[in-house]
Amino acid sequence: MTAGSIPHLVPYQGSKRQLAPAILAMVGARRFERMIEPFCGSAAMTLAAAQRDLADHFVLADGYAPLAALWRLAIDEPETLAARYETIWRAQHGDPAGHYRAERGLFHDDPEPARLLYLLARAVKNAPRWGRDRRFNQSPDHRRSGVRPEKVAAAARQVSSLLRGRSDVLGADFRDVLATARDGDFVYLDPPYVGTSQGRDRRYAAGLRAEEVEAALGDLLRHRVAVVVSYDGRTGDRVYAPPLAPSLGLRHHELPAGRSSQATLLGRSELTVESLYLGGALLQDVVAGTRDLDAGARGQYRTLS
Repeated sequence: MTAGSIPHLVPYQGSKRQLAPAILAMVGARRFERMIEPFCGSAAMTLAAAQRDLADHFVLADGYAPLAALWRLAIDEPETLAARYETIWRAQHGDPAGHYRAERGLFHDDPEPARLLYLLARAVKNAPRWGRDRRFNQSPDHRRSGVRPEKVAAAARQVSSLLRGRSDVLGADFRDVLATARDGDFVYLDPPYVGTSQGRDRRYAAGLRAEEVEAALGDLLRHRVAVVVSYDGRTGDRVYAPPLAPSLGLRHHELPAGRSSQATLLGRSELTVESLYLGGALLQDVVAGTRDLDAGARGQYRTLS
């Protein structure tokens, strides 16, 4: 399985599409009854797992209800999504920036799935941004016109082929989703990162405090579930948040994620390292060759303003 073979329907800065094969390699050869992804975002991990036939059933969820509705429509009615997206996309060419702003305004009152997909595809660097009122406020990217309709249609059909009839899509708080986990499930969590969910540059519709994530993980790990958590990490010498609490009993690994695109735009050459935590049933099969974060390294972490 390669990143290029994973369906790419929702363009999303921070997507785990390129890293999905490496992350799933840490799960090993086991197979699960269910995979649960409570912060599904671009759903790259679920789609990669479905391609690998990692589970019988998949639960995609997101607290941002319009995104959950987008995935529900893509899975159940891919042709409807593709046709509506094409209508919106083709209407932009007389005044692309003006059309984008008009659709963004309409989205606030009518957050239909195809409109959200168009906004994500046309936003600057595919990087969604929200204001404090949870209104999508990113500007259009003037260098391109977004994903062409035929590519959206093909990706939507691939998504539906992988997940239709063996998935549930929920627009729900992650804690409610995790409460449904049972022994034998695989849970992948990619919660809003501390470094990019606070302040003016909000990359998520809603942020989470580390304490909330840790409390939910503590409840989840009382069950016999396999858990992988992507949580913050570092770029160059900048680390975005303290590691998760040692009391959770998770094992920390660092996964090289390539050069930082944001740093490159600023004229710097910096490598990004993804921070992964394995827990629960996965600790029986720890992958060799990755570096644990010991207690002494915790002092290297600092919260950036």
